[in-house]
Parts: sequence; structure tokens; C-alpha cells
Amino acid sequence: MVDVLESSLLGSSPQFAHVLAQIRRIAKFDVTVLIGGETGTGKELGARAVHYLSARAAQPFVPVNCGALADSLVESELFGHERGAFTDARHAAPGLISEAEGGTLFLDEVDTLSLKAQAALLRFLQDRTYRRVGGTQTRHTNVRLIAASNANLEELVKTRHFRRDLLYRLKVMPLVMPPLRERGGDVIQLAQIFLERLNRDYQGHTPVKQFHPDLLAALKRYSWPGNIRELEHFIQREYLMCEGAVLNAELPQDRSAPPDGEERYNTVFKQAKARVIADFERSYVASLMTRARGNISRAARLAGQDRSAFSKLVHKYRLASEPEQEQDSADH
Repeated sequence: MVDVLESSLLGSSPQFAHVLAQIRRIAKFDVTVLIGGETGTGKELGARAVHYLSARAAQPFVPVNCGALADSLVESELFGHERGAFTDARHAAPGLISEAEGGTLFLDEVDTLSLKAQAALLRFLQDRTYRRVGGTQTRHTNVRLIAASNANLEELVKTRHFRRDLLYRLKVMPLVMPPLRERGGDVIQLAQIFLERLNRDYQGHTPVKQFHPDLLAALKRYSWPGNIRELEHFIQREYLMCEGAVLNAELPQDRSAPPDGEERYNTVFKQAKARVIADFERSYVASLMTRARGNISRAARLAGQDRSAFSKLVHKYRLASEPEQEQDSADH
């Protein structure tokens, strides 16, 4: 079998070699893992590597984007539900934990879970038992849990938006995926790999392409705030748009570099405008939530907005506490 690290986690810088060594070590121990790192750094690839290098490799790896789970359905999605547990529950469903039996459940963006969902996850982690929504039978499971977040969970704990006890349960074995800007020559190595893949995939449809030296130099200078994902998408986009055999494109303006002159004033204006809009939104939503006594549905009606859109604003500014969420659920 092809080595999981060599086929998916690519790079040879000392910083990345250290991470690969950590992954090999962590995979040997059947404990909960918390993966941190900026968006686009390969947190899911790291989770998959831990799974496929472990004794659970032959069992399922089940990824879950917590940010895509509706708040009212989190427990049903994770633990499953019995027939008739709620209005649309026409059939019993096993849930994602059951699907991952014997293998690994990967919870990405775990910071987006509500406090109520965090409490349910904490209860599960304590003894690996759960009950389906609407059920009475306590079920035991043999699942390894890996969680990931690009947020600073310690800061979220301080602001009471993430449970401290859950953080301790998840952070048994921490792993941090480094940003691309700290990986030295890996930028060029990854760019060459992406280009080789594109040349292979589009063979016969477009000329075989190579990088212009100026573009390679620019790739090294750029800070890549979107990390590996941004690099891959940039190479793919420029490859498909290039009619010749040499890639030489301009990179986006690097926002990590301090602007000067007129550009600086434009940047300051845009930042100030964004802050004003954000302050207004936060104040407006908070006022409506107060008038609606914490009920998101009522507040959305007052605003004349769709509940889903208004709910996103509430959670964007973290204005819904646990009691408010429970009250809102009871309103339906």
C-alpha cells in the first residue's frame, strides 16, 4: 500500500517533517486528537493520515463538517434517531457515530457547535455511550474521535463560547498543521507537484506547461494566507487560462505586506468601513434579540428577514447563549 504520508501530505521542509513525525507517533496511540491550524493547511489530510496509519485503517473514516450541521439536528446527525422522534422522522437513522463504528469520526470546525451540542458531545466522550434521539437504549461504541478547528479555542473558552471541559477532553493529543509561509521551499515543491498533476490530467488537451522563473520567485515571496488550498487553486486557475507553454501570472496583492501611499489610504478606508458595518450589524442584531427575549425566530420576524439568514448573523456575532438557543427551539 502506498505510504499515506507520501501520497497526501507533501513537503520536505524541517517544519513539515516534524509534523509528519508527530502524525506517525500519534497514530500508534488510540486517543482523541485535536488538530489546529489556519484554513487550508491540510487539517483533514492530517486526520486521515492518523487514521490510515493506525490500527483502525481498515475501518471507516467518517468526516463531518460541524459548521454545516443545523443546530436543531446536530444530535440526530451524530447519534441517530428513532422513528417518530420528530416530525420528519419517518424512519429510524443510525447516525454518524454508528457509521464510524470501529474507525474514526472526524469533526471539522468543531468550534461552530453550539453550547448545547458541545454538552452532548462531552457526555459522549466521557464514556463513549449515547442514545438515539427519541430512544431509550444506551449504546456503546468503539470510535476514535479527531476534532479540528482553525479558531483559537483557548480564546473561545475565555469568552464562554466553547466549553473548557470539552476542550480538555478533545486536547488529549494536540497537533498543529503549520501555515505554508513557515514551510520554506515547500511552496515551490507543492507548486511543481500541482503542475505535474495538471499536465497529466489535461494531456492532449493543452500544451505541457512549465513555470517562468519570475513566477517561481513570486510564489516564494507571497505569504499564502489561504495556504495550500489557495496555492493549488491559483495554479489550477492560471494553468487553465494559459494558452501557451509557460506560466507567468501575477499573484493577488499580498495583504500581509504594509501598504503605502494612496493604496494605504484606500486600505484604511475599507477597513474602517467594514468595522462600521460590523458594529452596526452587531448592535442591530443585539437590539432585536433583546426585544425578542433571545428568540431567534421572533427576532428574525421583527427584522423582516429569513430565519436562517438572521440566525447566521446571530451566530456570527455570538449573540445566542445556551438558554436563548433552547428557548428558540421551544418556539417551533
